[in-house]
Amino acid sequence: MKAGYVSLIGRPNAGKSTLLNRLVGTKLAIVSDKPQTTRTRILGVRNYPEGQAVFIDTPGIHRPQHRMNVRMVDAAVESMGHADLIGLVVDASVPPGKGDRFVLDLLDRVKAPTILILNKVDLIARPSLLPIIDSYRRLHEFAEIVPLSAKTGENVDRVEKAILDRLPEGEPLYPTDTLTDQPERFFAGEMVREQVLAYTRDELPYTTAVVVDQFEEAPPVGAEQRGLLRIYCSIFVERASQKPIVIGRRGEGIKQIGTAARRELERFFGARVYLDLRVKVKEGWREDERALDGLGIR
Repeated sequence: MKAGYVSLIGRPNAGKSTLLNRLVGTKLAIVSDKPQTTRTRILGVRNYPEGQAVFIDTPGIHRPQHRMNVRMVDAAVESMGHADLIGLVVDASVPPGKGDRFVLDLLDRVKAPTILILNKVDLIARPSLLPIIDSYRRLHEFAEIVPLSAKTGENVDRVEKAILDRLPEGEPLYPTDTLTDQPERFFAGEMVREQVLAYTRDELPYTTAVVVDQFEEAPPVGAEQRGLLRIYCSIFVERASQKPIVIGRRGEGIKQIGTAARRELERFFGARVYLDLRVKVKEGWREDERALDGLGIR
């Protein structure tokens, strides 16, 4: 049997979270077209006949401008040092730039083998794929290069084989019925934040955060497997002028966010959900160490 940690690293918006969800077979990481959606590491366990792979989705590596971003990048870099194998996820539809070269320089400092995962090949013409592979091959010595599409699932089985071939021998690191190590409150907050990203303008994604104030479960009724979940969340913004953007005209914005988030929460938890959302102003929370601790951005 084989078992090991696989750290998925890369630039923002490379598709690491989409790939994690595809690999574990369920949605653990929220997905958005806005960069820096993932703010902390998310662990997902997948058991195969050959062994167990523990995937770690990490925040995109970028130039930090706030204390929050420093913590995000630190989490990604630290995961590389503890991994048995690294999957560098790259957006194949975008030419490599200075940020990609910075990530490649980081790889020179770790001993774990690296698989280059060229994601989003569904967005490029096939004749252009070989030159892209050649350009990356000249930049770093990879254990293997796998082009795939995390969105469509194309070639994901190939990267799974490449990963299993290189994991060390060992007993499972987690019980076989474990999917993740994150608590339910974490996923509740993330699913609300995903809808905030979807229903607000471009300037808000970086300045909003969601805190789960209460997470309560009532006893199940009848044939229900789970009772009603009562989830109370605070959506934080940095400036008073941003609060009405989230709430929307006559409350339509927060209503849309709540309806969409409740639908996702009920699907994820397999239970009825009562969701209460409040929008609050907390100036400078991205520089507040205590606030970042409370958000789990460590």
